[in-house]
Amino acid sequence: MTKVGIIGAGAWGTALASVAHSAGCDVLIQAHEPDVAEAINTQHENTVFLPGVKLGPSIRATTDASEAAQADAVLLVMPAQHLRTVTSSLKETWPAGVPAVICAKGMEQETSALMSEVMADTLPGVTPAVLSGPTFAIEVANGLPTAVTLACADEAVATMLCDTLGTQRFRTYRSTDIVGAQLSGAVKNVLAIACGIVEGKGLGENARAALITRGLAEIARLGVTMGAHAESLMGLSGIGDLTLTCNAMQSRNFSLGVALGQGKALDEILAERRAVTEGVYTASSLTNLAGRLGVDMPICLAVDDVLNHFADIDATIKGLLARPYGEEDPLAKNNT
Repeated sequence: MTKVGIIGAGAWGTALASVAHSAGCDVLIQAHEPDVAEAINTQHENTVFLPGVKLGPSIRATTDASEAAQADAVLLVMPAQHLRTVTSSLKETWPAGVPAVICAKGMEQETSALMSEVMADTLPGVTPAVLSGPTFAIEVANGLPTAVTLACADEAVATMLCDTLGTQRFRTYRSTDIVGAQLSGAVKNVLAIACGIVEGKGLGENARAALITRGLAEIARLGVTMGAHAESLMGLSGIGDLTLTCNAMQSRNFSLGVALGQGKALDEILAERRAVTEGVYTASSLTNLAGRLGVDMPICLAVDDVLNHFADIDATIKGLLARPYGEEDPLAKNNT
């Protein structure tokens, strides 16, 4: 694999373009916004979503997703809620045998579907892979050491993708658990909002550590119910990504939670942002899915209540703290 197409030129898509370029690939990135494509082509910089980071001059940009898909591997880096529309438009032009690497972290809001399930509807027959892990785009783009999970049911494809994208500064670890990689990446965004609220409310580091730990138990319960491998939830796409996202203002989800905890209104926070905060959309789909499967996820349910049902934050926190004591086993049915 020497030619990589990237669909989505936000901060993460741009950082991955830089990774693929560093790995020696010919890179074409698709931008939805014409001004972003022009800036990448003429200034070698994504001045909108990743300003200040110089890109390799051979990285080219286009506004045509079908053009970017004519590659040996295609990375899907658009916001999760746009994946169905974009991949549906590519069904007739997707090259035979080319895998799709899902880099969006979220669930489809209307259906609670994982991104691989959406892809199965829109690009049947295309091999899905998932790239996930603890990654801030700016650090990846600046060449700081990073490690990720690259999950694919086809181990040969996973190996080829790891070899294609991996560098000394961007270490790729194979997995066959695409369900676990996706669930962890989606749920951690919701938990990061909860951790941000804890920070914004000044509830302390003990509370945040407890929330992260009990949040991981919620991921484990849902993951095992859906067929994920419990051990993969302890890896880069699980505990690694959760730890990063729940502890830094660079995380859009964490910073949104901080603002909520400080008393700012959700609409006001979102109006100030151009980049998507995936946890806002995932919260409702996640709690609907958990409800259908009978999985207890009280932290995620509390976040959904705050975001989508106008629940009072202080009353919601009080309700969580009043829950009955339970055993620590993360897979116990009701124990958060």
